Amino acid sequence: MTHFEESQWAKSHFSQNYRDAANIFLPFRSHFIDITKAFYRHYISQNTNASVLDLGCGDGLFMQELLKSFTPAKARLVDGSNDMLDAAKERLGRQENVYFSKASFQELLINDPFNEHFNFIYSSLAIHHLPFEEKINLYTYIYNHLAIDGCFVHYDVVVPPSEKLDRCYMSMWRQWIKSHPAINKREDLIGIPEEYKGNQDNIPDTLDSQLRALETIGFRDVDCYFKYGIFTLFGGFK
Repeated sequence: MTHFEESQWAKSHFSQNYRDAANIFLPFRSHFIDITKAFYRHYISQNTNASVLDLGCGDGLFMQELLKSFTPAKARLVDGSNDMLDAAKERLGRQENVYFSKASFQELLINDPFNEHFNFIYSSLAIHHLPFEEKINLYTYIYNHLAIDGCFVHYDVVVPPSEKLDRCYMSMWRQWIKSHPAINKREDLIGIPEEYKGNQDNIPDTLDSQLRALETIGFRDVDCYFKYGIFTLFGGFK
């Protein structure tokens, strides 16, 4: 089993650098969030008792954007990094029915702290750090914690099905960074795609293998909702 404490995400400077530059080197980040909010609006927003779980919440950006438009009865944010949780708490401030929990994915699987179900579960750019077997275990955990008709939306990176497509997608990613208007930042970040490829903490799998895994677990209406190169939004319902 992988160990969060041994990854780069457990290091304060690494998580800080990510927060500072994410909007520049993550293509269409706001668009991925907007589509996720559209799913929430369509399927969940009419439920006044809805509860939301954000797994690997980072600095709380998604929950901040969700709460601008909707008022779930409960929102729970989980991350393995104290620094990320502190940033999320600072971003969101004190809000009634918003809760923070420190736990890695491995800790959730070993000693589940949540005796509850959620109507909407979201995860962003975190599950790709798990080997495939652990991904399946976490997807099963998510399924078991979804309420009936609940929705899981997953924004993450995947492995292209061929080397030919991989080269194209990496080129697209570099071009996105090059075209960013923050000139002083983009020059420092142009090497991010190569750093991603060389980072042993990253263990992405193909989109197809993960869609099949969700279906095998029992998710219904499984699909890819949006995709740009290696960046994908996918999930399913219970």
